[in-house]
Amino acid sequence: MALHLSLLLLLLLLLLIFFRVSAVGHVSVETGGSIIFPCHYDLNHINHVKYWCKGYVWVLCSYVVRTDHPKSSGKTSISDDLNKRIFTVTMTDLTSWDSENYRCVVEINGGPDIMIQWLYLSVTPGTPELYVEQQEVTGVEGGSVTVRCYYSNAGDMKWCRMGGDGVSGYSGTLHGTSVTLKRTSDSNNRKVLTVTMSGLKMENTDWYWCRVGELEMPVHITVSQQTATQRTSKMTSTTQDPTTQQPSASPIAEPVQTDNTSQGAEGNMEEIHQRSIDVKVLLISLGMLVVVTAGILVTWKMWRKHSNFSLLFIYLQSADPEQDITYSTVQTE
Repeated sequence: MALHLSLLLLLLLLLLIFFRVSAVGHVSVETGGSIIFPCHYDLNHINHVKYWCKGYVWVLCSYVVRTDHPKSSGKTSISDDLNKRIFTVTMTDLTSWDSENYRCVVEINGGPDIMIQWLYLSVTPGTPELYVEQQEVTGVEGGSVTVRCYYSNAGDMKWCRMGGDGVSGYSGTLHGTSVTLKRTSDSNNRKVLTVTMSGLKMENTDWYWCRVGELEMPVHITVSQQTATQRTSKMTSTTQDPTTQQPSASPIAEPVQTDNTSQGAEGNMEEIHQRSIDVKVLLISLGMLVVVTAGILVTWKMWRKHSNFSLLFIYLQSADPEQDITYSTVQTE
């Protein structure tokens, strides 16, 4: 019975490890660049120490920076916003030696520490497969912001609020704010996922994730209140007679080429690709389950055979060798 329980626990451990590894985030940064990682924690962990550690094996993960000491180490620093319950880690002047698994962790006195995020950072000599030109974007209440995510990899595209919901496809809403996703290419033939958030509210200030396939990039959006000048300008523009307005000749900041047909085809291909990834994950999980189950059955049969042999051996040993044996002859008529 103990053997069965041990094997069952091993099976559950393997499955948990597999699903945990499949959920690891992947961020790619160019050599010499910098990155800010946000880590959101629960309300009951406000007064706890948080830290950023490095290493693939969880029990061997070594401290890099901590919110108590050291708050900075070499090219890495950490800061904790108690009001928003987010601590951020900034890494600068990245090199290939910085490519590694990292974790956001909350320290628990008298108990196991809590890992709240696990990601893999890859530092590449060339252009990353997914990147943004600005990690911090500002907007005005009632206005809109646009984030351009440049990508070269394939996969499902999504815009997510950290620790919350996300928008995929072409449009949706996040906390009452309209979100549109447009797949385009710029003048340099770079593929771009353009994310536009309209009707901004003050509560939209937060960290978001731009995700394409297995890669993701954090982006912080800050929404500020309108100034008196901005409110006056908005009221003036809305009270003007539309028939007297002249067409605007304001230049476009960046020429963008949009192909609606290819955009739809690309979206279909991405959906097919994502479904294939889901199928692969399911097949691998089932394969692991079959292998482990087969191992359990083989081990159980061997254990049962060994048990039966032991019982037979004990029975033969317990037999009295001096006991009289009576032979009978049976005749058939």
